[in-house]
Amino acid sequence: MALVPMKNLLAEAKRSQYAVGQFNINGLQWTKAILQAAEEEQSPVIAAASDRLVDYLGGFHTISAMVHALMEELSITVPVALHLDHGSSAERCKKAIDAGFSSVMIDGSHSSIDENIAMTREVVEYARLHNVSVEAEVGTVGGMEDGLIGGVKYADIHECERLVKETNIDALAAALGSVHGKYQGEPKLGFKEMEEIAKVTDVPLVLHGASGIPRDQITKAIQLGHAKININTECMVAWTEETRNMFNKNTDYYEPRVILAPGVHAVMETVKSKMREFGSSNKAAKQQVG
Repeated sequence: MALVPMKNLLAEAKRSQYAVGQFNINGLQWTKAILQAAEEEQSPVIAAASDRLVDYLGGFHTISAMVHALMEELSITVPVALHLDHGSSAERCKKAIDAGFSSVMIDGSHSSIDENIAMTREVVEYARLHNVSVEAEVGTVGGMEDGLIGGVKYADIHECERLVKETNIDALAAALGSVHGKYQGEPKLGFKEMEEIAKVTDVPLVLHGASGIPRDQITKAIQLGHAKININTECMVAWTEETRNMFNKNTDYYEPRVILAPGVHAVMETVKSKMREFGSSNKAAKQQVG
């Protein structure tokens, strides 16, 4: 099955009040775990490469070829979008599109709103020529983001409205209290602002930094228009814990396949759990019909 534009997945999710999970690629085995989890759950899925890790993973074309090949080898039948997460420039987004990514995020949130709009519009115009979806961001998600550490800056509702109307993006990441990485204390999302932004923009919203957010807040965020939810830290923590246990308990092991298997399995189980939580399990057939 070919990759699909993210726009298709999110439109149906928003209509049916569930969310499609974005799970970050951290290597071949992670990608395999994400795809197998989606197939077992019969869930649409978004596999994402963070821009800061693209070169580490071998470059845009390597990532695209890896995902395409795994989908064929594993006989994946569910809808899959390959997404560039936190694209740092219009040029980087264009490279991802040229390599076969079906979705890109242009992150102009650290620039002025006018610069953000101009950058985003350039990406959208190029993406439309290739049937690729575009996500953009307003405000700043706290914690570690693309190699930078910063605090939360709530999205301005008027800037959100301008960005959507002036660029025609397919999804909006509006920063409303979430952070990348582990939370210090319990997360508190800005639901009042979330509801207002959902109404004025009327596009699928994206929740970044969702690892560790309580289930009741996830459910409410979905009800208020979030159709895409990003998970990375929970998968990394699960992998690290299982891999560390393997090393500690089996000091004589040296074959990577054996050592890494429990961690990869933990990633797969985490992805499946999140798909159930987001309500996307058993939605693959509906996505394909829609």
